[in-house]
Amino acid sequence: MKREEVKSNITLEKKVKSKVPIKNITNKDKIIAYIELYYPIAQKEMKYFGIPASITLAQGILESGMGYGRLATDANNHFGIKCHRDWNGKRIYHDDDEEGECFRVYKDPENSFRDHSLFLRDRSRYAFLFDIKTNHYKAWAIGLKKAGYATDPKYPDKLISLVERFDLTQFDEKNKITQNQKKKSKIKTIHTVKKGDTLYSVSKKYNVTVDLIIELNKIKGQTIYLGQSLTIPNP
Repeated sequence: MKREEVKSNITLEKKVKSKVPIKNITNKDKIIAYIELYYPIAQKEMKYFGIPASITLAQGILESGMGYGRLATDANNHFGIKCHRDWNGKRIYHDDDEEGECFRVYKDPENSFRDHSLFLRDRSRYAFLFDIKTNHYKAWAIGLKKAGYATDPKYPDKLISLVERFDLTQFDEKNKITQNQKKKSKIKTIHTVKKGDTLYSVSKKYNVTVDLIIELNKIKGQTIYLGQSLTIPNP
């Protein structure tokens, strides 16, 4: 894929603000919620830079603790990118390989996704990755470890596992519908609220938790209204 040159200053159209998520949902639900929130951004980054959306999402899930880690909630840092010498923005200090390491702080998660793309594009040690096709997610996962993105020897396996368990390659497709999507999207269904619906009845209908419906739809006060469109993750 041809990579477009984009300005290194981070100006983005759609703003996605970090929030402290609901705590009492399963890890699977947390990951599904993360995918639902951020797959459009990952796809946009793939379009501009040629980084597979599946890999970006898997890295984001892993590095941010499914969006629940301190760097994600307090600094909007979804990829564990440290300050390095070229960072002039805000900073946060967090224990990682060593105590009190410096990490970048972003205005919102979308800025973090963009900086992740720039971080890979602008460093020579990652240059070989952009010769790999976007549908070769395993080669990308192995290449990221080879280039030194993470010290964990199991890092490629963890990325590959996330991609395969949650069918993240569907977000790498161009104008194609995967077999799983033809049968049923693994990510979401849209439910239109009807008379008599409650969060509890909707959750039972789709076999998902009330908390996850609240999380995905940013519902306040557990109130839904007639005609409202609710995003429902498929179990």
